[in-house]
Amino acid sequence: MDVIRLNGLRLKGSRTGAAGMVVLLGILLVLSGCSARQLQDSLTGSTAQRLVTHAIDDLAEHLPERDFEPLRGSRLVIRSHFVERSDLREYADQRLAVELGSRFGIEVVEDVLMADQVLNVFYTSLGTDRGLRGFYLPLGFVPGVDEATRINLVTLEQFHGVAQMYYYLGETGSEQRSAILTSRKRTDAIGLPIITIPVSTIE
Repeated sequence: MDVIRLNGLRLKGSRTGAAGMVVLLGILLVLSGCSARQLQDSLTGSTAQRLVTHAIDDLAEHLPERDFEPLRGSRLVIRSHFVERSDLREYADQRLAVELGSRFGIEVVEDVLMADQVLNVFYTSLGTDRGLRGFYLPLGFVPGVDEATRINLVTLEQFHGVAQMYYYLGETGSEQRSAILTSRKRTDAIGLPIITIPVSTIE
């Protein structure tokens, strides 16, 4: 009869040994598993809204002085573009307009015929990301238990608000392209078996 030892565990019989190996491999796969996914309609709730709006605010505050300070006293029209027309895009436009006026003294106008400069803004992200990384034991396979139920060993639960854009600036809105500007605000949590520790960059 074959005898197999696994970290001090004595398993007799080839079938028992094979079953033990399968169980061990299964546990290792579960413990080393991690996943991440992006939320689509994720602005329901105060936390998601604050994450995105704080990211937009941070993005506006980091508009580069070298591009806009020379335009002080001029008039500028904003043309923005995103994958969908949404209130969130309009919110971001208004936040940029306020920043341009308050920090650089640029008057934002709606009529391109009245503008000295055109700012073509391309938003590449205005939304949230959520993910789960680390080591955990899923319990969804147990009859009567919700499929999302799990026991955290050491996990990082991620919930991020992301605002990202680049722009073209000039008399026709095509002369000068910026680098990609990105802001990410997060409210994460470190999950342990009996406690969850919040890690947040929003107030």
